[in-house]
Amino acid sequence: MWGAALAVLGTVGAAPPVGAAVPEADLAYHGAAEMAGGRVEVGLNPRNHGPSAVPDATVRLRWSVPLAVRQPWLPSGCARTAARDVMCRTGKLEADGVGERIELAVLLRGRPSEVRLEIDTVWGGGAVDRNRGNDRQRVLVLDTGDAYTF
Repeated sequence: MWGAALAVLGTVGAAPPVGAAVPEADLAYHGAAEMAGGRVEVGLNPRNHGPSAVPDATVRLRWSVPLAVRQPWLPSGCARTAARDVMCRTGKLEADGVGERIELAVLLRGRPSEVRLEIDTVWGGGAVDRNRGNDRQRVLVLDTGDAYTF
């Protein structure tokens, strides 16, 4: 499964040569999630506050309960990587720019009345992010059909 996930998400770039300047970026994710009947829909916008551009990054979405064995559909650039995890490519993020919106829906195992969704960067395109607080989000999503923003 990891081989397929890496093919979808891209491979980690090589480390910069010793003594080379390491680019710095500040990644963040904002969006909303809603749940109804065990189906969670998530839409998020990746953002890079800079100062360097990022050629690509990988964001992980982790649910507090396992995903259903079969998922109806995941968008291009996203792959299921564990029982509770989906990882998605952000694509290129210009410095002080907003990336392409990522939208996906997943089915949870059973029909929980609530789920905690955690979002974080697992790979920043080789850039250092000294402000990790804004690329880690946690949101409690209740099975109400209401949108919960992060």
